[in-house]
Amino acid sequence: METIKSILYQRCLDWLDNKIAIATKAMKDAQDSANSEEKSSAGDKFETGRAMSQIERDMNARQLAECNKQKQIVLNTDIVKKQERVFLGALVITELASYFICISAGNIVVENVSYFAVSVDTPIAKLILNKKVGENFVVNGKKVRIKEIV
Repeated sequence: METIKSILYQRCLDWLDNKIAIATKAMKDAQDSANSEEKSSAGDKFETGRAMSQIERDMNARQLAECNKQKQIVLNTDIVKKQERVFLGALVITELASYFICISAGNIVVENVSYFAVSVDTPIAKLILNKKVGENFVVNGKKVRIKEIV
């Protein structure tokens, strides 16, 4: 199971690196668009185009900042530490599903098994944080037992 955690950890990093690359490129493209906007005889059109490009650049800059913040969370996540309770960096196997407590990167399939990468701020993580093996939690009206914490 430790290798599964390592794979999940790396997939979260790869997912973020991809999002960072996309946001960086989009930000650069928006800036290039703003810089290349030619002044027309109708000055308002020029100003509107530059403003739209600046808004797009700012939006991508915010996404980039959020991705970098999430990357720091991943880089500071200890996946080796073994604890009795659910914590950041734990792989939690339940009767319902398996959860990797790290960042919200969605469903990650490893060796035909689905794992959900979730941040500590997600509703499911809030239900299981600090619980032990054998303890139950209720999700969507269904009682679910924690089978293993890796």
